[in-house]
Amino acid sequence: MRLFQNSCFYPSYLPRLNQLAAKAVSFEERCRVFLNDRFGAMHFLKPVLDGSPEAFFTNGDDEVLQRRWAREQGMSGEPTLEAILLAQIEHHATEVFYNLDPVRYPSAFVAKLPGCVKKTLCWRGAPSGNADFTAYGAVLANFPSMLDMWRRKGCRAEVFYPAHDPVMDEYGHGERPIDVLFVGGYSRHHRERAKTLERVARLADSHDVVFCLDASRLTKLAESAIGRLLPLRNHRRPDAIAAIARPPVFGRALYELIGSSKIALNGSIDMAGEDRGNMRCFESMGCGALLVSDAGRYIDGMQAGTTIETYDTPEQAAEVISQNLQDWPRSAEIAALGRARIRDIYHKDMQWELFGKIVGRL
Repeated sequence: MRLFQNSCFYPSYLPRLNQLAAKAVSFEERCRVFLNDRFGAMHFLKPVLDGSPEAFFTNGDDEVLQRRWAREQGMSGEPTLEAILLAQIEHHATEVFYNLDPVRYPSAFVAKLPGCVKKTLCWRGAPSGNADFTAYGAVLANFPSMLDMWRRKGCRAEVFYPAHDPVMDEYGHGERPIDVLFVGGYSRHHRERAKTLERVARLADSHDVVFCLDASRLTKLAESAIGRLLPLRNHRRPDAIAAIARPPVFGRALYELIGSSKIALNGSIDMAGEDRGNMRCFESMGCGALLVSDAGRYIDGMQAGTTIETYDTPEQAAEVISQNLQDWPRSAEIAALGRARIRDIYHKDMQWELFGKIVGRL
């Protein structure tokens, strides 16, 4: 199978990538630096991570990376990122195209693919407005409600999962000085998560609580000395959160931080419904922290009271965290079992085998 996997990353990750890849001068070198940092690695298929000659990987939204490939291949002028991606697919003689960025490259892009491409799949685990993915052979997701939504929109949808990144096994075997860690987005539009974060942030008076939040430029301005004189109150985070907020972390830096934390807090955003088991759950458990997350319908291996702990309300989240810190030896056993369960169930061989079965059915 000649596999082409296209990915993407958060804009706030770009400064870290540029720093890590400062000495990388070719497409291959920059791509290697990115893959080594493990950002999004749970979604990357085994042949990509193994460096299989039949697999091609790129980030179609990384303009530096893509324009390097275009120059190396002698493409003239200033081609669009879409034109570069199409040229890469044709150059690779791709048979199976797997896209992690379908909002940027929807059905209209699929219609332009060269004839060598026989099967097309994309991953999308979130609502996407009016984006059209019906031209893809299948839309993959691990939330039943998302699968149902894509089917109602006329797509073929198949259940698929992130997989444990084996590099996670390198982290989290020493002391865990951080009591509670949260890494993710904060927005008042995510009402339940915002309430939970504000309540848990108050534990910082007696515990080491770390929040790594991706703040917008408007939020940063609103919380500055000048911004506090402007009518930007709605964009400021509560004082308890702002007092402990740090910049976002990604890749191996995230693995290291989780591996230094006893408890990793997770809270689904409002659109998730009852489905649970997002990327942060895999990362937290994979690096050995105790996952404390909101109650809901979890995937196999994530079982409340056995491999994770759950809460129903923001107030209960703080209580559950406090109780587990007080009885840390027991909590550490739950975390260790959770780590083993995720590694055993959602490993890369399983993911690749499942992907092959889905491709075979298309």
